[in-house]
Amino acid sequence: MDKKKLAIWSLYDFANSIVMIAFFLYYSQWLVIEKGVSDFWFNMTFAGSSLLLLLTAPIAGSITDKIKVKMPGLRVTTALSFLFFTLTGVNVAFFPGHYVVSMFLFAVATYFYLFCFVFYNALLGDVAKPEKHGAASGWGIFGNYAGQMVGLLVTLPLVTGAISLWGAHGRAQALIPSAVLFFILALPMLLFFKENERRQKVTVSLCQEYRGAIELFKSLVKIPGLGRFFLAYFFFNDAVITASNNFPIYLEKVFAVSDTTKTYILVLILIASAVGAVFSGWVTDRVGHKKSLLGVLGGWVIIFILMAATTNFKFFVVLSGLMGLWFGAIWTVTRALVTQLTPPHVLNQSFTYYTLMERFATFIGPVSWGLIVMLPYKAGGLNYRIAALSMSVFVFLGLIIAKKLPGNKNIADDPNA
Repeated sequence: MDKKKLAIWSLYDFANSIVMIAFFLYYSQWLVIEKGVSDFWFNMTFAGSSLLLLLTAPIAGSITDKIKVKMPGLRVTTALSFLFFTLTGVNVAFFPGHYVVSMFLFAVATYFYLFCFVFYNALLGDVAKPEKHGAASGWGIFGNYAGQMVGLLVTLPLVTGAISLWGAHGRAQALIPSAVLFFILALPMLLFFKENERRQKVTVSLCQEYRGAIELFKSLVKIPGLGRFFLAYFFFNDAVITASNNFPIYLEKVFAVSDTTKTYILVLILIASAVGAVFSGWVTDRVGHKKSLLGVLGGWVIIFILMAATTNFKFFVVLSGLMGLWFGAIWTVTRALVTQLTPPHVLNQSFTYYTLMERFATFIGPVSWGLIVMLPYKAGGLNYRIAALSMSVFVFLGLIIAKKLPGNKNIADDPNA
């Protein structure tokens, strides 16, 4: 494992998580609670970004595999992500009446933010050898959750009014600073990370790339275990992402807690997530990727059921800490599993579809969540509890599918793959 590369690679995960947590916590509540926009339309911003990703990411992954380098794509998508997150923050802070414009800008910012991971995840092979992918992935996820903790602590004084940069204090104050901090901390990765491969000169035809996208996907899903993993990932990740995106609103609607309390709960979740990321990486390298994944999914089914059932806030806080451990584990395990199942020459394309499956699921999860919370059964946040319970069904479907994944064979070591 290259420790220098691992440090820079993990720092990038640390950086992008700062802007993600600020918008996830404060923009969502500004839009839904302060501006009164329906949960359904907030969730549709993720569906819009997913559609854009579906139309462009496969082509980008194919071209990247041909030119052999990922950093040019990471640099461009990171810069555009920073730009549109900043524009969203400017709109919210200085033109709050134009919240529909902010939804468009947020959808585009989210699109480029997600696009970054098509290139970033595929660089795992440059950071560590296959037998260390679990540990390296765990440290990357650790950086992500550490960044979220820093993002929460840095932006809290802005939100509470202890520090005011412009205008009235509140949730809008946190957005622009988080975007700027994200870009500054991402610079070491963008400037100094050295790939193992050298850029190849190739002729690219966009028409041919689009024609080949469907055939490429067909070939990928025929790789032993990879197609089944994508299908399982579609279901269980749908539930986890949807619940994650709506968690601050859930706290508001079900338990009516303040932003300060929400911040402390999220810090608890993030501390547990950081521990879970590193520990699950260590476990994955020892007990195997499949067993680790099945254990994580079984835990998520139980967590969603308890989340929907509990009415005691103190117990919910304890449950949130447990949820954090499983947040840290799920992406550590899945990222390492994709690397295990995929031959090296199509790794970038495989991670492209890994990202797409994550986001394509947001066509179903957010729609389901948004429609359920529109139910008239609102007493005690019952509609939100039903929405949380529905997420356990998606995870359970993913668990059933994942049970038939192959064992611990590393496809990258198979000369016939």
